[in-house]
Amino acid sequence: MKAKLTSIIGVLLLSHFANGQEKTTIRFGHFPNITHAQGVIAHALSRQGKGWFEQRLGPNVEIQWFTYNAGPSAMEAIFARSLDVTYVGPGPALNAYLKSNGEEIRVISGAANGGAALLVKADSPIKAPADFRRNKIATPQLGNTQDISCRAWLKAQGFKVTLTGGDVTIIPTANPDQLALFQNGGVAAVWTVEPWVTRLERDAKARVFLEDKDTITTWLVSSVKFLRDRRELARKIADANAELTKWIQQNPAEAQKLLIGELKAETRSDFAADAVAQAWNRIQFTSDVSSDLIAKSVRDGKEAGFLRGSTDTTKLVETP
Repeated sequence: MKAKLTSIIGVLLLSHFANGQEKTTIRFGHFPNITHAQGVIAHALSRQGKGWFEQRLGPNVEIQWFTYNAGPSAMEAIFARSLDVTYVGPGPALNAYLKSNGEEIRVISGAANGGAALLVKADSPIKAPADFRRNKIATPQLGNTQDISCRAWLKAQGFKVTLTGGDVTIIPTANPDQLALFQNGGVAAVWTVEPWVTRLERDAKARVFLEDKDTITTWLVSSVKFLRDRRELARKIADANAELTKWIQQNPAEAQKLLIGELKAETRSDFAADAVAQAWNRIQFTSDVSSDLIAKSVRDGKEAGFLRGSTDTTKLVETP
């Protein structure tokens, strides 16, 4: 019995230490979404035992993957110290950065731009921005990137928009629930992101009223604590993300196959290959972080009423 117990302890110690060093666990987040392709694909490769980040971070590093449905939840996890790095939209990331006076969040790499759109029904009488008056628009979540873009755009058209109504009523609705709401006439339009843009086009005969091309869709962000305590690992993560982004650009067919398989594992839903390919064309995968688009995101956040007070972003982006 004593020999067996000693053997078990030895195995546990070996699993905790590799090459004489303590194992480091990195808690990594992403959404089950095409615009978070780097996270979804890396999660798939981890599941297959071919971890993209693991291979580039070394044998003493373990990645634990966590999935979120919207950005505010991921930012709450960063604040709660239960997440180290995550793919997330700029709206929640900026809000978290400014809310913490720049002390909690850093953008360490880009991930995706574009892929968002405002859709109406194919036979909708809405032909011009003024036609949205007294109508309802669904967005994925209050304060998420598309919700902020929608509110800022409506205000730029001269509409009064409040949290509960105004000239145009915005109804935050989870992406999977938007289709039924749109089809049964609960809303006249939807401002969402891929793959849901394509889903609405194909399943609800929606037409794109406005494609939001010049916008940041996804960043790779880190907690300040992780960046401070594990800076070399953060550098390797940013480098690995840039390398993965380049691989995705050069191998779209293989990338889409991995992504479809992982999305099915995470959401229990099937994603048609041709629909994913259609959505793919709207998204620009990039590890660059555009200062011009950051400025636009800040303006949108202020217009939408989510960013108040100082909007100094000088510390927001930090390349490890």
